[in-house]
Amino acid sequence: MSDMLSYRPKPGEIPTRPGVYRFRDENGRVLYVGKANNLRARLSNYFAPLRSLHERTRRMVTTARSVEWTVVGTDVEALQLEFTWINEFDPPFNVKFKDDKSYPYLAVTLGEEAPRVLVTRNTNIKGARYFGPYPKIWAVHETIDLMIKAFPIRTCTNASYKRAMQSGKPCFPSQIGRCFGPCSHKVTIEEHRKAVNEFVSFMTSQDKTLINALTIEMQAAAAEQDYELAARRRDQIFALNAVLEKSAVVLRDNVDIDLFGIEQDELAAAVQLFKVRGGRIRGVRSWMVDKELDVSTGELIDSVMQTVYTDIEKPPREIVVPELPDDAEALETWLAALAGRKVRLVAAQRGEKAALLQTATQNAKQSLMLYKTRRSSDFVARSKALEDIQEALGMPDAPLRMECYDVSHLSGTNIVASMVVFEDGLPRKDEYRRFNIPESTDDTDSIYRTLTRRLAYLGSDDGAGEIVERHLTIRAEDVDTDDAEDAAAPDDAEDAAAPEDEPVVQPKRKKFRYRPNLIIVDGGQPQVQAAARALSDAGITGIQLCGIAKRLEEIWLPDSDYPVILPRNSDALFLIQRIRDEAHRFAITHQRARRKRDISSVLADIPGLGPARVKLLLKHFGSVARLKEASVEEIAEVRGIGPVIAGTIRERVNA
Repeated sequence: MSDMLSYRPKPGEIPTRPGVYRFRDENGRVLYVGKANNLRARLSNYFAPLRSLHERTRRMVTTARSVEWTVVGTDVEALQLEFTWINEFDPPFNVKFKDDKSYPYLAVTLGEEAPRVLVTRNTNIKGARYFGPYPKIWAVHETIDLMIKAFPIRTCTNASYKRAMQSGKPCFPSQIGRCFGPCSHKVTIEEHRKAVNEFVSFMTSQDKTLINALTIEMQAAAAEQDYELAARRRDQIFALNAVLEKSAVVLRDNVDIDLFGIEQDELAAAVQLFKVRGGRIRGVRSWMVDKELDVSTGELIDSVMQTVYTDIEKPPREIVVPELPDDAEALETWLAALAGRKVRLVAAQRGEKAALLQTATQNAKQSLMLYKTRRSSDFVARSKALEDIQEALGMPDAPLRMECYDVSHLSGTNIVASMVVFEDGLPRKDEYRRFNIPESTDDTDSIYRTLTRRLAYLGSDDGAGEIVERHLTIRAEDVDTDDAEDAAAPDDAEDAAAPEDEPVVQPKRKKFRYRPNLIIVDGGQPQVQAAARALSDAGITGIQLCGIAKRLEEIWLPDSDYPVILPRNSDALFLIQRIRDEAHRFAITHQRARRKRDISSVLADIPGLGPARVKLLLKHFGSVARLKEASVEEIAEVRGIGPVIAGTIRERVNA
């Protein structure tokens, strides 16, 4: 019965991080707001068989028409954001956090003659300064107990204060050392007001001086073996840190900003807008941008600003963006004209705004990933993409099986190539292959060698005769796994040169004999020409060939002076780009794994070099070739490597 919910997302689309989710009806109204430490695990409960759900939950999920989520950094942030949105949207299916009673505040009653500090859920105290809300009420109480020892602030009730001032007898909290207000006669009204201002300043600036002082006291007590005092100071530090706990979704209550997180690739961009008012996220807006042209982040920010802000939607005083565009001053002038006051563009690098920017960017990444995943998995979109590729490349049939090849190396060393397979527009990871190339002159030569090796398996099937390979052997490695993220397994034999007068005996690989409709290489005309030469030398016909050049995302065909230009927002280009990116990722993963193994094998037998020092050398030089070129002095610059060991390393790697 859960299949009745057409809007149910796939489990793999939902992140496993903390966040807040919202169910909406057909009109976009928020029906329910909830939080989760693991969004995927929590949302899966709502899409269980309907008969197993509580009646109220069943009514909510059947009324809803969509579900969306926002990722945050911690469960505390999720709790605070959930609270904000429940009060913002007033969702009918929520029963928790309908008012401020769910969260305590720390308040300072600045409007009174002798202000006091208290924990309250009432946000209507006249003249009071509020801090919070806080999810840990015990931490607020403990911190107040701690801070009144540094700041003589009144904590007693108004009735106790008036009675003490009239009688001249200190209030009961003062008698037990829990209040140091004027009624104790230890401070005057003026001194008390000064202490109150210092308290508010401390809470506003979140100064860590007091925490540092307590840390020093704790360490000194521990050194003197006064563990009881050290434990008390430890508990006090914990309480103070808890109440001042920073959150990426709760800023100071005077912060009004719009914050944009952006994630993009060559064809699309995801924009996540957090509208922060009074230090709280009051609204979130997310949308996708199809990029007709390859624009920079600064240009994209210009476009976003012009889309978001109008005469009706005024910009706030401060806008936080990932990076400042080149025309930032002109953009600020334009925004100021809309707002009728000064507007400042900020590229946050550190602090609480940078943390919130990181949260927005994480949500933008999730949105872009979700957009690409849903677009790739849509059957209609895949079918349209294959038809468009067939038409654009002049193929007689749709490319139901596509193979893409990419080459990766490090300064000419550790040369590897990858082959990825897409069938019906979806990846077939069990048919991915990896090629180790002992030596090559350039990328075009590597492409030729790789395809020559791969096409050898099609020779007998096509009746083209046996192919004699007179080049260095390139071994293809099977990747029979559902997850192609893993690196290549250690080689069990070195690649060797084939004799000039003997053919290479090809092993049998059933899957490797499957014939592709389309071969794609990563690169422009030179790479395509090298691949065409491999097809010609192998005597293979009937396979379409093309290359995709990353700079302008253009498609190159053999013997063509002009590229094929696909619309940048088309499903056809999206599919070709995806298979190219997958081949590039797969090649890079294998190349990095080989590089680490090669360096480790060379250095493993040198006396005095343990795994930690080998790791440092690996990080410093990156490859054996660079290590061979280094002098003894350059090797000795690596931390933990002395002149004697450096000389041994130099001698061994160049032996």
